[in-house]
Amino acid sequence: QVQLLESGGGLVQAGGSLRLSCAASGSTFSNYGLGWFRQAPGKEREFVAAISWAGGITFYADSVKGRATISRDNVKRTVYLQMNSLKSEDTAVYYCATTPVLSTVPVTTTPYQYWGQGTQVTVSA
Repeated sequence: QVQLLESGGGLVQAGGSLRLSCAASGSTFSNYGLGWFRQAPGKEREFVAAISWAGGITFYADSVKGRATISRDNVKRTVYLQMNSLKSEDTAVYYCATTPVLSTVPVTTTPYQYWGQGTQVTVSA
């Protein structure tokens, strides 16, 4: 089992930046791919970014491509999401999740097994 704890959310002005972190405990961290998802009020949870178990493969939603960078530190058991040029439409609760899928980086919620509690990101205009 894996426990995930997100941090780094907050209130930021449009155009600003945030770095979200997700610390993992429990099972061997490097055995999992990792993803970031977000959910705005009244909307479905949507994919943001994902990274493979060794960090060699990353994938981004079109909505954040060029503005977001996902990375992981397997020694610190932490995955990061750097978000730049934030927009009001980035406002959401951001969740990290683990997947046992190693061959690719899934972009839907189903392959993800363990989820954090989420961290709120609010972008003011």
